Amino acid sequence: MRILVAVLVVLSLSACEQTPPPAAPEAVVASPMAEAPSLAAILAAQPDEVRARYDQRHPQETLEFFGIEPGMTVVEALPGGGWYSKILLPYLGGEGRLIGANYAHAMWPKFGFFDQPFIDSMATWTTDWPQQAQSWALENSASVAAFDFGSLPEAFAGTADAVLLVRALHNLARFEADSGFLTMALADAHRVLKPGGVVGIVQHEARPDMPDDWASGARGYLKRQFIIDQMTAAGFEFVAASDINENPRDLPGADDVVWRLPPSLSTSRENPALRAQMQEIGESNRMTLLFRKP
Repeated sequence: MRILVAVLVVLSLSACEQTPPPAAPEAVVASPMAEAPSLAAILAAQPDEVRARYDQRHPQETLEFFGIEPGMTVVEALPGGGWYSKILLPYLGGEGRLIGANYAHAMWPKFGFFDQPFIDSMATWTTDWPQQAQSWALENSASVAAFDFGSLPEAFAGTADAVLLVRALHNLARFEADSGFLTMALADAHRVLKPGGVVGIVQHEARPDMPDDWASGARGYLKRQFIIDQMTAAGFEFVAASDINENPRDLPGADDVVWRLPPSLSTSRENPALRAQMQEIGESNRMTLLFRKP
């Protein structure tokens, strides 16, 4: 009996020695998260028709000048079909937020060429656009929301790091005398930003020697000093200007509109020779301005 007990003890000890101890907690290494794509990588992944316009729209240089970075909350005015949105969504990443901002609904009938079904559709834009933007989102893209200028939700106030007004100011200025649409939009831009937040503006630029009434926004062009004065009156500080998007070939005359140029080419659809001239000029001469909310 003693011999049997001894054998069982030896076998038990042997089994214990052969069982490896559990790994120490510090030996467990979590698998690293996938690295967020760079802005350059996101731009390189865009469709051919988007990349074809980089030499005239300079999206990387423009966003870098405005200081846009992953994780930010960014308001994009008039995102439309998503040319910039499809770049911003993956670039801002899962910690970021993209908020679309549209014209006030009362402004749409004033253009005179939108039909009633389109105008009616703008009444639900703040819910329709986020759904559309979600369809553009990739894995780990920014969340989305929307508002109309003049109807900023209280929950959005003081939450944004940047507001982008890319070719968005001329129509607001055009109808300013009617209902104060520009003043209303800039007030919302100021209110939505955190202190220290920035406004990045890209806008078709009128030459200083052009008449003020010509540069009212109705032809698509505004003067640089006009924008600086409006932004200052709205409570912003002018920070810097860049020549990133300048085009010295764009020299409009008294009868010209910005939409004669690419991509619209609105005045040369039946005139191949004129169309070629407009394509040779390229997209409009644009000022690129940076402002800050104190």
